[in-house]
Amino acid sequence: MTAKGYDYVIVGGGSAGCVLAARLSEDPAARVLLLEAGGTDRHPFYHLPAGFAKMTKGIGSWGWQTVPQRHMDGMVIRYTQGKVIGGGSAINAQIYTRGNALDYDEWRQMGCEGWSYEEVLPYFRKAEDNDTWENRWHGKGGPLGVSKPSAPLPICEAYFAAAAALGIPRNDDMTGETQEGAGYYQLTQRNARRASTAMAYLAPNRGRANLTVRTGAQVRRIVVESGRAVGVELMDGGRINAGREVILSAGAIGSPRMLMLSGIGPAEHLAEVGVTPVLDQPGVGSNFQDHLDLFVIAEVTGPHTYDRYAKPWWSAVAGLQYLATRKGPVASSLFETGGFWYADKGARSPDIQLHLGLGSGIEAGVAAMPNGGVTLNSAYLRPRSRGTVRLASADPAAAPLIDPNYWEDSHDREMSIRGLKLAQEIMAQAALKPFVLAERLPGPEVRTDEDYFRFACRHSKTDHHPAGTCRMGSDPAAVVDPRLRLNGIAGLRVVDASVMPTVVSSNTNAATIMIAEKAADMIRADA
Repeated sequence: MTAKGYDYVIVGGGSAGCVLAARLSEDPAARVLLLEAGGTDRHPFYHLPAGFAKMTKGIGSWGWQTVPQRHMDGMVIRYTQGKVIGGGSAINAQIYTRGNALDYDEWRQMGCEGWSYEEVLPYFRKAEDNDTWENRWHGKGGPLGVSKPSAPLPICEAYFAAAAALGIPRNDDMTGETQEGAGYYQLTQRNARRASTAMAYLAPNRGRANLTVRTGAQVRRIVVESGRAVGVELMDGGRINAGREVILSAGAIGSPRMLMLSGIGPAEHLAEVGVTPVLDQPGVGSNFQDHLDLFVIAEVTGPHTYDRYAKPWWSAVAGLQYLATRKGPVASSLFETGGFWYADKGARSPDIQLHLGLGSGIEAGVAAMPNGGVTLNSAYLRPRSRGTVRLASADPAAAPLIDPNYWEDSHDREMSIRGLKLAQEIMAQAALKPFVLAERLPGPEVRTDEDYFRFACRHSKTDHHPAGTCRMGSDPAAVVDPRLRLNGIAGLRVVDASVMPTVVSSNTNAATIMIAEKAADMIRADA
């Protein structure tokens, strides 16, 4: 340790924090501390792919929810955020998608120098240990297991045929040359086990003498002295000093929350809740973006999905099958099939993402079919609406006020409903008739635009892709600069999905890992 304690103190052991801890501790002279408020990932649900079904229902989560959504009839949505080592990567559906190349080129056009697609692609490849491809788009030998599904079902092939009947082509690599089409997603798995960043990056390096990992260590605030972040104060009153940098990797909800608890944020709001402002930064907690998920649920004609395995006897059978073969329901992320297509035919790239759920009632708040079902989720990928993360009070134990502000812009509502109708069309195709008995939600009674609106206000959820709340940019209003240094406070960086100026057009986990890989190189270069 240096005289000040550690060189780097990383707040948040999630998708980004674990990557940073592993990469920065590659330098034996750098003393690295990783602090995670949640617990360990010892429970088997964190490692079994199908454990995802338990995750949105509360395991390893902060237990937060949104404020009432004023453009959706006051709907309140459960908002799962990881509270466990590995963070979101330990509880998500393990879907490995990166967004569209144009997402990153637009970041560069918005003033984020160094973040064009060609500049970030090497970091995607560096992270990967891909079991299928090694080419311009994919790498082998990296820490992160990226695998094709090990347990697809015949209904998945029928789904591809149904999509093709509507002109949606088969695409075997939606993170490669082109994004559009339907196919199997690659998954953050290795040997049919979840590859969270805790397992992929942290576990192999826990023995390093210069790396300390503390779970159950919740930070109260970042300590700022004379305009510089010098360490952190824990909830138990202890203080830890950082000789070089404090790195905030608490996620798109947790990072702005921690900044505001530390007095860094919109000064007027901070004063209202009783926090003494340290730096007036209106951008902290603003620019909040997320993907809203609308879904079709159909009853199936027989045991074509994994619903029956929710029953104790079948669950035991599935467990034995997994132990013997590493296949079957336990090896499935349950959402390993999907695709990218268009709600707006003039869009610059696909603006709808589909996830085929191999069952019903998989996630919290989603209806289950008594005789078994199949789910097709749709999400509009480039929302124009912007929300906020704010403090409810100065109490660091209080839940934040999470307001995605869904459908503030009517364009998002129109595109989302178009995406839902596309999902309905796919489910109604002849190729799926042997598997699908009938659509149950939305159902035939939902016909008009007003019907669809009312349906969405009762049956929709987050896609768990919050982003943008500590926006990166080169303009004075940006929270962090393109090297992810906090504007106005020295020795402090933010490295997670909160720095995305716009949310990527897909799931966000792979992009967050890329951001951390790139940040680690920048941090070492700046040191």
